[in-house]
Amino acid sequence: MKIPTIACGLLAAAICTMLVSPADADRGRDNDIRTPLVIGHRGAHGYLPAHTLEGYALAIELGADFIEPDLVATKDGHLIARHEPNMINTTDVGSRPEFAARKRTAVVDGVSEVGFFASDFTLAEIKRLRAVQDFVERPQQFNGKFEIPTLEEVIKLTKRKSEEKGRTIGIYPETKHPTYHKSLGLPLERKLVSILADAGWNHHGAPVFIQSFEQSNLKELRRLTKVRLVQLVDADDVDANGNLSYVAPFDRPYDWTVSNNPVLKARTFGFFATDEGLREIKTYADGIGPWKRYIVSSVPAGLPGPGEASRKLLPPAHLIERAHKAGLLVHTWTFRNEQRRLVSDYGGDPVNEYLQFYRLGIDGVFADFTDTAVVARILFDLERNPDGGRCLAGDRGGPKRHQPECPGD
Repeated sequence: MKIPTIACGLLAAAICTMLVSPADADRGRDNDIRTPLVIGHRGAHGYLPAHTLEGYALAIELGADFIEPDLVATKDGHLIARHEPNMINTTDVGSRPEFAARKRTAVVDGVSEVGFFASDFTLAEIKRLRAVQDFVERPQQFNGKFEIPTLEEVIKLTKRKSEEKGRTIGIYPETKHPTYHKSLGLPLERKLVSILADAGWNHHGAPVFIQSFEQSNLKELRRLTKVRLVQLVDADDVDANGNLSYVAPFDRPYDWTVSNNPVLKARTFGFFATDEGLREIKTYADGIGPWKRYIVSSVPAGLPGPGEASRKLLPPAHLIERAHKAGLLVHTWTFRNEQRRLVSDYGGDPVNEYLQFYRLGIDGVFADFTDTAVVARILFDLERNPDGGRCLAGDRGGPKRHQPECPGD
């Protein structure tokens, strides 16, 4: 890996010297995107409410290479950034009396939910709402301050920040519940591709990945676009032996569940992690996005720590190696800093979790705390590159001045 991955900044504080023109931002330039990729999960979800322009901007300030907008549809067909169609936990809609009558029960992927659903609101109504932090242990003082953005607004922010920062920044949208949206007459696929085309980003070299848990959604998108696609791979939990468990609705892609194909109905998400499954994914996608327990699982250890801190790690599986052999990228999720979300082996330090996955050869990570992921990546670079320290410190003189280990002047 080249040290230009470092040069764009510790905690995004260093400044790149090479500027990215608007035309370059439209084309995308993989040669100035750092690896492993750091993807701002839902923006900067560790610090600000999820899926807001302010959260995406903060993730970029902290060094994110890509930002991740989850996409759902409004009543009038606009794509907005929300984690789920049900907005009850991520917006202030429940406190707004003018929308009280919109509260209802809906079935999403076979599960009955009570709440307020984006498909019952026009974009104009959505714009009256404000985002709230849905993790109670995270900062709550920003609740009610930030709007709900459209995909077009997220793209404009990304391009603006790319030019400002002098580096390529991309988007990594997820199509949320495509089968559900089709049942409402609000399909996501063509609308998404149309927006990307309007932005000049409907091509393989664009700074875009599209991810989905549903296979038919990705296969349809492959017919519509050459943008890079990623098959997400879920599970319900891990059992006492560290094996993945598959309980509905996290047992398989929902399009398989409602299909008339007995072969698909007999599968679980685990099929995607087999060699046969990886070969199948390669026919329509460029990568896989497995839950990190597919790569490193854990078991109960009887330790006193809360949550994950009471568990211990198992030896890593070989999924990254096998996926790479199949020609697929591997981007895994989700990395968080709270102690209850860190297995005991990491000693309470989230940097140690990132370093393990970086050393295993991961191609990208989804991070709630982008700055931690970036710091860990710098440390990883310093581990591997004997000249990394000199490059990081800005000493570009001498024989290494124009070598790939250091950024050019």
